[in-house]
Amino acid sequence: MGSGALQIAGLLIGGIGMIGTFAVTGMPQWRVSAFIENNIIVFESIWEGLWMHCIRQANIRVQCKVYDSVLALSPDLKASRGLMCAGSVLSFLAFIFAITGTKCMRCTQSCWQAKGCISLVAGFLFILSGVVELIPVCWVANAIISDFYNPVVNVAQKRELGEALYLGWVAAFCLTAAGAIFCCICCCCVKTRSYRYSAPNEYPTQSQHLHRKTESSYSKSQYV
Repeated sequence: MGSGALQIAGLLIGGIGMIGTFAVTGMPQWRVSAFIENNIIVFESIWEGLWMHCIRQANIRVQCKVYDSVLALSPDLKASRGLMCAGSVLSFLAFIFAITGTKCMRCTQSCWQAKGCISLVAGFLFILSGVVELIPVCWVANAIISDFYNPVVNVAQKRELGEALYLGWVAAFCLTAAGAIFCCICCCCVKTRSYRYSAPNEYPTQSQHLHRKTESSYSKSQYV
């Protein structure tokens, strides 16, 4: 029962992390315009994502355009494209393995080993997807902060952390937490299986009890 509750919790947390990863990959709010010094045009903001850049005017109208060439992107955004796509695929595979393990929740005793292996694979993929997602999010955030405090960079080119980065940190945490839960489920399955096979038979069965009673009656008759 405890293993089933952990499995459902890990599945929910992993699903949230997977959906968050998909959302972060497609969101354009990775880098947003910063309003400092003489840049007081507050009715217009610029968003820069992995696939497109957008201009929002007066919180009403949003115009987005796909990048004309990958070469126009900065090195951190170029690498983030591949890493986020890899993280999305890994999180989806981890979720599929987690669902497969959930279907085997009420399996026979011979299926405990298979259930533990499936949980271990799901946990490993969840943790790997969380790490893969955390790398581009932290890389882009570090580049934004470095350029913001760099006096050489033009004020109009400075950016701030967008909503996608914060959502990426939350999604990476959910994926890593789900992976830890499924690894714990694997350990529980191994311990339960070893206990079932190695537990001693403390109470004698009915046949053993009758056998001992017969032997005791024979020994008394011999003495008579």
